[in-house]
Amino acid sequence: MKLSDIPIVGQVLKSGAEDRVFDSLLLVGLVLIPLIAVVGRSLFTTGTAIVYIALFVGYVFYKGIRGEMMGDGQ
Repeated sequence: MKLSDIPIVGQVLKSGAEDRVFDSLLLVGLVLIPLIAVVGRSLFTTGTAIVYIALFVGYVFYKGIRGEMMGDGQ
């Protein structure tokens, strides 16, 4: 079984931006939000959310500087 055979993961990979890191960050968000909702707010979940948001924003910023988000990068 390949990763793309999993229903939600396969759809994200097929419709994604051909960027494994970006796709992975989106999928981690889908797991992280319900986890925080179930576990509740704590130092661990707050720290995890901050790290996730920082990674996501940092990666988008990095790709934007390199001009790769809209496919105009070389």
